[in-house]
Amino acid sequence: MVNKVKFYNNFNISKAHKDSILLIGNFDGLHLGHQKLFKHANNYKKKFKLKVGIITFEPAPKMYFNKNIKNFRIFNLDQKKNFFKKLGIDFVIIKKFDKKFSKIKSHKFIKDILYKSLRAKYIFVSDNFRFGNKREGNVKLLISNEKEFNFKIIKPKPLVLKNKVISSTLIRNLLSDGKIKYANKLLSRNWSIESKVQMGRKMGRKIGFPTCNMDINNYVIPKLGVYAVRIFQKNSNKILKGIANIGYRPTFNQKKLLLEVHIFNFSGNLYNKVLTIDFISFLRNEKKFKNINQLRKQISSDLVMAKKKLN
Repeated sequence: MVNKVKFYNNFNISKAHKDSILLIGNFDGLHLGHQKLFKHANNYKKKFKLKVGIITFEPAPKMYFNKNIKNFRIFNLDQKKNFFKKLGIDFVIIKKFDKKFSKIKSHKFIKDILYKSLRAKYIFVSDNFRFGNKREGNVKLLISNEKEFNFKIIKPKPLVLKNKVISSTLIRNLLSDGKIKYANKLLSRNWSIESKVQMGRKMGRKIGFPTCNMDINNYVIPKLGVYAVRIFQKNSNKILKGIANIGYRPTFNQKKLLLEVHIFNFSGNLYNKVLTIDFISFLRNEKKFKNINQLRKQISSDLVMAKKKLN
């Protein structure tokens, strides 16, 4: 079910959304742990007859403070917003994380934003939540201000599976290790990359396997190699199947990381179209072949394996 959600880019929210339940975090991937948190918040919503809202940040503070971190996201912003609509949330504040905001003192954040602007009643945060200038604010500080500012801090226990806390970091590590099935299980859906098809060098077409060339943008880089994938085009209900290669195409001595997707039994022009690539199964590592014939033979084998995985 898709819920109507009001999106804000600042803390000047409508009166209808004040005095609410707030969840604060990046929520990258909106995995099973996040979903448990939202269920918990929705129980409070029913019990106390309050609205539920989210404060999240763009870019993620970690990416803002460390400009060297490029490939970090499990989700892009559009995917995150679409998923928020399925969680029973009433409003979302997507705050631009910039120099000015990063300098706010922790007590000012509590007093001016959580109390005066938002009038939050219940605030859901993880135990490791940090905020304010130089990350000086923490959960202990929030709790110590509960009475003065009339809110209650809720710290739900993290979701643990096989003795591991389900977290965005764990999922990024699984993707980097090629453990796509396990990552998909923790996400409760297939991990996907949404990107626009670009004009390439048409090397795939020359060897008999035309591909859609796409940038990986700021997504986390999964294990380099070949995957069985499903492909979705915006505003189309058709599900396409294929194989994807993420890598540097060592056979052709390329330097740029690229996502290439070959769609089974497809003819048509997809240039400049936005596709969503669902990663289903890791097939093999990226490899440099001695010649085009060897590569062609391997791709034929990849296609057979991928069709089995996708049936």
